[in-house]
Amino acid sequence: MARDAGRTLVEKLVADMKPTPLSAATMEAARELDGDVEGFSVLGVGAGTAKLTLEEHRAVDVALNEAFARGLRDSGKVRHLAFMSAAGADPTAKADGGGAAGMSRYNRVKGESEEAVRASGPEVVSVFRPGMIIGSQHTPWLLEKVLPLFSFVTPARYRSIRTDQIAKAMIATSKHHPATSAIFHYPEMMALIADGDR
Repeated sequence: MARDAGRTLVEKLVADMKPTPLSAATMEAARELDGDVEGFSVLGVGAGTAKLTLEEHRAVDVALNEAFARGLRDSGKVRHLAFMSAAGADPTAKADGGGAAGMSRYNRVKGESEEAVRASGPEVVSVFRPGMIIGSQHTPWLLEKVLPLFSFVTPARYRSIRTDQIAKAMIATSKHHPATSAIFHYPEMMALIADGDR
């Protein structure tokens, strides 16, 4: 999408992917850019969370996202962060439940990551909570084919959504910042896309 819009993509590698180096690298990268800078994060473990301990999962989804958000804020150049979490995120969910997507421990870690990013990040954080993501390498192909068939009985906030739709919704908030931090589920994401297409 960025290339199609005539944007130049610059890759910055963080050799030691730990909170302090990530925060420093993020702050430095933002300060190197002219004008206002937008923050985007889709950082997360992805598949395999069920095999991780709670602390291993938190080390990526909570600690690294918090460090990234802090680096954006400390750069002094970023006022808004579009941050992808997950439907069902809840920092009060049980920590001893399953670690797979949609299970209680997973939802707790996602909720904790949202809290950490809002506390340490830029002034405004737009949190995106997709349900099942169509087009993700982490989504089993059978679910990708079957779930959309049941969308008419799926609660709106948990409906499956394509990766490009999530990206378009995130970009929409970067073009027109919400006045305050907000959470976007499927219906709100689709509304953002529709507004952007007008």
